Amino acid sequence: MGFGPILNAGTVADLSTDCGDTVLCDVRWYLDGRSGLEAYEAGHLPGAVFVDLDEDLTGPPGPEVGRHPLPSAAAFARSMGELGIGPDDTVVAYDDSGGMSAGRLVWMLRVLGQPAALLDGGIAAWDGPLEARSTVRTPVDVAVRPWPDRAFVDIDEVAAGAADRVLLDARAPERFRGEVEPVDPRAGHVPGALNAPFTANLADGRFRPADELAEGYRALGVGDGADVVVYCGSGVSACHDLLAMEHAGLGRGRLYVGSWSQWSHTDRPVATGGEAD
Repeated sequence: MGFGPILNAGTVADLSTDCGDTVLCDVRWYLDGRSGLEAYEAGHLPGAVFVDLDEDLTGPPGPEVGRHPLPSAAAFARSMGELGIGPDDTVVAYDDSGGMSAGRLVWMLRVLGQPAALLDGGIAAWDGPLEARSTVRTPVDVAVRPWPDRAFVDIDEVAAGAADRVLLDARAPERFRGEVEPVDPRAGHVPGALNAPFTANLADGRFRPADELAEGYRALGVGDGADVVVYCGSGVSACHDLLAMEHAGLGRGRLYVGSWSQWSHTDRPVATGGEAD
C-alpha cells in the first residue's frame, strides 16, 4: 500500500502523487436520514468529490441481503470510473463521524489492492479553508476487479462458526445487548459475538494510538492466527474496526457484509445481554 489505513491531516496535505492522483473523497452519511450531499455542498475539503454510500458503495438492499450489501464488482468499477477515481489513484476519504462511513470506501479499495486511507479526525481535522463548489473529475475507465473471496464471509459461514474464530460486533453496547434496536426487526446479537463498538477506537474524534488499539483487540482474542470476522448493523461501521485492527498491526480481518440487517430478518438464533452467551 505504501502507507497504512489511517493518515493525519499533515500527511494528507503533503502526500506524494508520484503514482497517480491523490483523490479526496467526502463520504458523509447519516443513519437518521440527513443528506450527506447537502453537508458536502455546504462545505468540503478543496477538490474533494462526494461519494454516496447508498449509490456508489452499496448493491440493491433487501431483507435477504441487508441494508448495505456489496455492489457487484462491475457496479463498483463503474461507480469509481464515473467519479473519476482510477485504479492507480491514491484515495483519502473522510466524513464527520470519526470515519464511520468513510471507512467503508477505504476498506473496499484496500481489499482490492488500491492505496486508500482515512483522514484521521475527518473534516474537523482539516485546518485549511473549505469550499462549497462541487468537484467533478473527468470520468475514467476502470477495469472490473473481482472481490477477493477471503475478504468476506456470508451468513451461512457466520452461522457455522469455527473453533478459532473471533466474531466481533461493532455496534453500540446497548444495541449489542438487545436493550434497544432502532432499525432492525429483532434486537440482540449473533450468538458467540463479542462487542467491539467502533467508537472505542476513537478518543476525541481521532484514532487511539496503535498500541492502545492493539491492547484492546488482543483482549478480545484478536491475533495469534485467529480468524477475525466483524459485523455491525449493515456492514458499514464494521469496516472501522477492520481498519483499526490493521492500523494496530494485527492483520486484516474479514467482513460479514449482511451484518445484523440480514441476520435479524431470519429465524436464526439471537443472543441478548452480555458477552457470556
